[in-house]
Amino acid sequence: MRTIQYEIGEDQDGMQVERVLKGKGYSRALLTSLKKNDGLKLNGGHIRTIDRVKCGDVITVIMKDVSGAAPNASLNARIVYDDEDIVIFDKPADMPVHTSIWHGHDTLANLFSALYPDDFCHTIGRLDKNTSGLIAVAKNKLAASLLMSELAEHAPEKLYYAVTSSSIVREFGECGEIIAPIARDRENVIKRAVRDDGEYAHTKFRVLKYDKNYCLLEVRILTGRTHQIRVHLSYLGYPLIGDKLYGGDTRFLKRQALHCGELTMVQPITGEKISLSSPLPEDISALFDKIG
Repeated sequence: MRTIQYEIGEDQDGMQVERVLKGKGYSRALLTSLKKNDGLKLNGGHIRTIDRVKCGDVITVIMKDVSGAAPNASLNARIVYDDEDIVIFDKPADMPVHTSIWHGHDTLANLFSALYPDDFCHTIGRLDKNTSGLIAVAKNKLAASLLMSELAEHAPEKLYYAVTSSSIVREFGECGEIIAPIARDRENVIKRAVRDDGEYAHTKFRVLKYDKNYCLLEVRILTGRTHQIRVHLSYLGYPLIGDKLYGGDTRFLKRQALHCGELTMVQPITGEKISLSSPLPEDISALFDKIG
């Protein structure tokens, strides 16, 4: 549960409650939910969104929504940031983010429910099951609403690390850019493909290091299509190492060599800038040890 108080200033004197809260980023749907759950108070008493406030009044918002996933405290994902509104995990590989018919108790959502039983759960962005790294989760509907409503212009910025064949350096040099539309594969409900009728997708990459076999890339996505990095690099002819679905070499790694290593965002309530990093996991960094 999250409680937030707003003291009414002179510039808000005479405003309706609804207008005050919409100015703070509350959506119509969130206000409706708050009214249904007795989540709005004025100076400690009952309040309607059509009521008017005066300077010095205090509006109290109480958000009571909780995660619907079954709690599972046996799971583990390192927490790298935590406050009243968001938590940022360093998710390991082989952990789905959301529950589904195939994954009811082994997901990040299940872990969240165990750690924060009184909080709402809404992931900001997504990571594939076998992609490791940083992912933010909103703990209440206001934080989720603010972050999701701003995604078009103020999305959390992420940098990914990916490993592919070193041949990519000979073809593209130290950096490259991929602009190619992505759609669902016609023969596989999980797989995606570059197709003319797909959605616009834009990826940039630069080389961090390489040897005679493998190349470590820093990748930034300017759009958020499903499997975007995996699809785009495979489209170029350089699938990620370990990515069986898109034709990657699985001799030394059994999951795609993809890691979200940096995340920068603005805390949705306080406006604080958050910048975090996660080191390359051992299974990916070991690729370079295996080949010398």
